[in-house]
Amino acid sequence: MSRSKSLDDILRPFGIELYGVVNDSIPSSYPTYRSWISRGDHGELSYLADERCDKRENIKNYFPEFEQALVMAFDYSKSSKIMNEFYNSSQSNGLKIASYVLGFEGMDYHFFVRDKLNEISSALKEIDESLEIQFTLDTQPILERDLAYKAGLGWFGKNSMLINQKKGSFFIIGSLLLSKKMFQKEETLDVDHCGNCTKCIDLCPTNAIDKSHRTIIADKCISTYTIELFKDAKAPKGFENSGGEIYGCDICQDVCPWNIKVMKSLEISDSEKENFYKKNDDIISTFLKPSIDSIINFLETLSNRKYRKKFHSSPIARTGRIGMLKNLRSIFSQKLK
Repeated sequence: MSRSKSLDDILRPFGIELYGVVNDSIPSSYPTYRSWISRGDHGELSYLADERCDKRENIKNYFPEFEQALVMAFDYSKSSKIMNEFYNSSQSNGLKIASYVLGFEGMDYHFFVRDKLNEISSALKEIDESLEIQFTLDTQPILERDLAYKAGLGWFGKNSMLINQKKGSFFIIGSLLLSKKMFQKEETLDVDHCGNCTKCIDLCPTNAIDKSHRTIIADKCISTYTIELFKDAKAPKGFENSGGEIYGCDICQDVCPWNIKVMKSLEISDSEKENFYKKNDDIISTFLKPSIDSIINFLETLSNRKYRKKFHSSPIARTGRIGMLKNLRSIFSQKLK
C-alpha cells in the first residue's frame, strides 16, 4: 500500500487539501515561546504561562504514545472574502467580526474541526484498529503552529501567523497524534517568503506585533482585548484607529500580500454565498447590520444565560454578553468623539 497515496485518499473526501506529517515530538519554536512568556508578552493570558507551558516542551508530555502527527489545515478563506465584500456594502453597519467566526457553517470551529478530526480518526482506524489517536486543536498544550511548520504547511510570518504560498493564512490548524508511524514524511520545511514586507507590522493600529521576535504583544492586540478580556478593561492604545472590530481582528492578515493574492484568485459560487449567509444569519443580523446603539440596547435587555443560549454554537459565546457590551461601548464612545 502506498502510504502517501492512501493519506491523500483518506483526506480528500473531507476537503483537506493542505496537510503533512511530523515525526519529531520536540517543537523547534519552544524556546521562542518560553522567551515570549519570560518577557511578559502574554499579558493577561495567564493560562498560557501555567503548568501547560512546560507540557508544550514535548508532545509526549501530552500524549506519551506519540510517534507521528498528521497535521491539517481547515480553510476559511472564503469566509474572509465574502465578509470583506459585505463590509464594503451598504448593508454593513461598520462593525467587524473575525472571519474565522463565520467560516465553519455557523459553528464554533472547535466543534467543526473536532468532528472532522473524529471522522478522519475513524478512517485511520479502519486501516489499523490498534492505532491510538489523540486529536489536538488550540485547546491542548501543543504548539500547533510549530507542528504545521514542521509538517511543511508554511512559514512563520512577521505577524506570527503560519502562511502558505497557495493558501495564505486563513486556516485553522488541527492535528491527529498517532501512536504509530503510519505515513512517510515527504515534506520539507518552508522558507521565509515575507522578504522586506512589513505591512502587517505597519498597519496594526495598536502596534501589537513585535517585529524583532515575530510574536504578538498580547495586551496590545485587538483580538486579546475583544475576545479574552471579558469584563470592563481599558482598550489598547490605538484601538480608536481600528476598523470597528468587536470580536477578533483580521487586519494583519487582510493586508498580507499572500492573502491578497489568494483572495484575488478565489472563486465563490452564488450557492456558496447563499449558504454562507443562511448559516451565519443570526450573527450577521444581530451584530453587523443594526446600528451600534440598538445592538447595545438589545444586549442590555438580554440576560447572560440567554446570550449563551442564543450563541452557544458560535465562538462569540466565549466573551459573553458583558464582554461584547464592553467591545461595543468602546466603539460607540469613539464615534461620539
